Amino acid sequence: MHKIIQAVRDHGEALETPAAVVLGDVLRENIRRMQAFADDHGVALRPHVKTHKSVDIALMQIRAGAAGITVSDLHQAEVFAAAGIVDVFVAFPLWMSRARAERARRLLERTELKVGVESRAAVDAIVEQGFSGDDRLELVIEVDCGARRSGLVPHLAGALAEYALSRGLRVAGVFTYPGHGWAHGAAEGAARDQAAALHDAAESLRAAGVEPRIVSAGSTPTAKHSPAGSVTEIRPGEYVFYSMDQYRHEVCRGEDIALFVAATVVSNGPGGPDGPQILDVGTMALGREVDERGGYGWIAGDGGTVARLNEYHGFLDVGDGPRHGIGTVLPLIPNHSCTVVQNVRELLVLEADGTIDRVPVSRFGRPR
Repeated sequence: MHKIIQAVRDHGEALETPAAVVLGDVLRENIRRMQAFADDHGVALRPHVKTHKSVDIALMQIRAGAAGITVSDLHQAEVFAAAGIVDVFVAFPLWMSRARAERARRLLERTELKVGVESRAAVDAIVEQGFSGDDRLELVIEVDCGARRSGLVPHLAGALAEYALSRGLRVAGVFTYPGHGWAHGAAEGAARDQAAALHDAAESLRAAGVEPRIVSAGSTPTAKHSPAGSVTEIRPGEYVFYSMDQYRHEVCRGEDIALFVAATVVSNGPGGPDGPQILDVGTMALGREVDERGGYGWIAGDGGTVARLNEYHGFLDVGDGPRHGIGTVLPLIPNHSCTVVQNVRELLVLEADGTIDRVPVSRFGRPR
């Protein structure tokens, strides 16, 4: 994390805190390395853009070789489609209301749109909104591989595919999310669960007469274990930035972390030399993601842990380390990058030559 520490030493005075800062060279290397991994293992890379929510970064991923993007909702799909990204997968059990149906039709005019489904009710809703016989919209059936979130039991995927076909819809394949791979040491086992679930789901589709063109695996922690069996693509997201959680769980190295929050010490707090210091960063900047020890983030260089948050105040516990002077700008490594980006309007991309590019967070843009 020496680059992060040095960046704040060199440029802290130029940063209006709290600010989400990205090291440009680390970002580009993370993108290059994950793309090379996917290419070397013969799978497509479909990154999840909910992490960075940035058209600029998504286009960097596409130029590096990504086959398309993954999004969580139709608004994200609209924003990135407006930038010319045409292969979009909504990896979520989308409920096709009348309002969403109109938006989906507009998207189909300029994208290859795929949406997740996991129930007959969802299939019926899509049909009721007039998509029966529309070969432009593709369904990808979600199965559960142990995360216990949404998704069918894998061997039932074929029955749902058969039902969707009978109602005039097109089925492209199956996907899953190994969310239980985020725990320390759990990634490899979760990836095995994922491979088994996707294999069973793909075979279930074949038994129903559907050859799955898409067999889609997530996530960043499990990515290096995911290209197995019938998997055709991987959907990591946080690899562009990584985070404190991923560092602690040995998913990445310290030098792979590209995102930090610049925060200023604004008060020594009411507790005197034994109490927490106060940072100008709270839930409005970090969200409420805690680690297994109850902390909200860590100051690079063993500068302390954010032990408590109000909306605009962060309570910094420096432990046995030295206290920081009021006015000091510190580099805070968040537990989870996605929630940080959710709370800002721009990313400050710091380059090695000292220049700072302001990159908009695209979720605030109006879809065209």
